[in-house]
Amino acid sequence: MPSPTPRVQPGSFLTLHYRLAGPGGDVINTFHDKPATLTLGTGELSPAMEQRLLGLEEGARATFQLAAGEAFGERNPDMVQWVARKLLREMGDPQDDYHVGEVVEFPTPDGSGSYAGAVRQVGREGESDAVLFDFNHPLAGQAVTFEVQLIGVL
Repeated sequence: MPSPTPRVQPGSFLTLHYRLAGPGGDVINTFHDKPATLTLGTGELSPAMEQRLLGLEEGARATFQLAAGEAFGERNPDMVQWVARKLLREMGDPQDDYHVGEVVEFPTPDGSGSYAGAVRQVGREGESDAVLFDFNHPLAGQAVTFEVQLIGVL
């Protein structure tokens, strides 16, 4: 008797192509590059996206529409913050020049990972030189199209 086609379950290791798009177009698209690999439940995808994958068979291709805020939460105004250039020089390349729209990686306080912020404004806050960063996910508060092609399920 042939073994059943593997289905996505909590904790599954997946090889897949995926595309995330908001109203402004694609933010991530692996369909033209090498596929991604990830494990469900480790935070690599948002819980809302993981829920859509559960039960899909290996080889499946599907597209899901997620409501505004469902995929990456609502925009949080507290996540838009000024960062002093002094701190930026200490954390990165002292010669870095920051431009609006640029995405900058920052190390987590414990050094085990990183997070990203998009430059919103380069200028002054009070008397100190600073750069305004938005640490919200670029698709926070937006409707998201999530397209996936499951290549392998372990």
